[in-house]
Amino acid sequence: MGTQRDHLTEWAQHLAARGWHVFPLTPGSKKPPAIARWEQRATVDPGRITRCWRAGAFNIGIATGPSRLVVVDLDTNEGDGPDGAGQLARLAADRGVTVPDTWTVTTPSGGRHLYFTAPAGVCLRNTQGDLARHVDTRAGGGYVVAPGSLVPGGGYELADDTDPVELPGWLLLALCERRSTAISPRSVTPVATVTGYAATAVAREAERVRTAAPGQHNRILSNAAYNLGQLVGAGLLDTATASHALTDAAQALMTGDCDCTPREIARVIRAGLTAGQSRPRRGSRRKDAA
Repeated sequence: MGTQRDHLTEWAQHLAARGWHVFPLTPGSKKPPAIARWEQRATVDPGRITRCWRAGAFNIGIATGPSRLVVVDLDTNEGDGPDGAGQLARLAADRGVTVPDTWTVTTPSGGRHLYFTAPAGVCLRNTQGDLARHVDTRAGGGYVVAPGSLVPGGGYELADDTDPVELPGWLLLALCERRSTAISPRSVTPVATVTGYAATAVAREAERVRTAAPGQHNRILSNAAYNLGQLVGAGLLDTATASHALTDAAQALMTGDCDCTPREIARVIRAGLTAGQSRPRRGSRRKDAA
């Protein structure tokens, strides 16, 4: 006969098989147990998981940083105005895109956790309300309560088992535009945060690409990549942020009779960024420091 402990063990093993690092939470709670360094001790080892959950019906935490996840936490709104889901949809609509389907968990309060994989080369940290009201994110240094877990108000349940997609470029850019603390100084590039000047440039170039006229796609994409590459060379922007923003914007080019392909788009962006980095934009540092 199955027990709650067996149920939680099965969920923990399933999540670990996905490569997500799990650790025990206090039974019936969202709080970590009294253990030190829970982020470092989170594991994907089946044997350790079995031994741990054999000791009790612990709820499950997923350490988002080691799992290379960015989870967008959409809260409900008990007052007037849109809730977290509505706020995120509005943010996407302002950029002419939609929120993609991805692995989704519902919370006992009626909220949702959207799971995205973290972009390569970018270190993200937790944010609270930086994207919009009732919209938080969990990344490095954070954790989320996993499906299968139970609290007095109900359970965390898997609502969409679509494989997690990579954090969209427009969402990464939105975090940069809010000048949040999401990008850590531990980034693989020397850029700790993207300045307002650079974020504005990224948004402008992305919009140029998104609205490029037929027959002008290659030229405009190449020029946009070169311009952002100059900011990368000046130390004002990291390559991953620029590449993801341009790649996301370029999805609009692959319509109709256009012969743009993902491989060609990637090649043009890579070449443009490389060329721009060799000729850093002069005077940008001084202007931004004023």
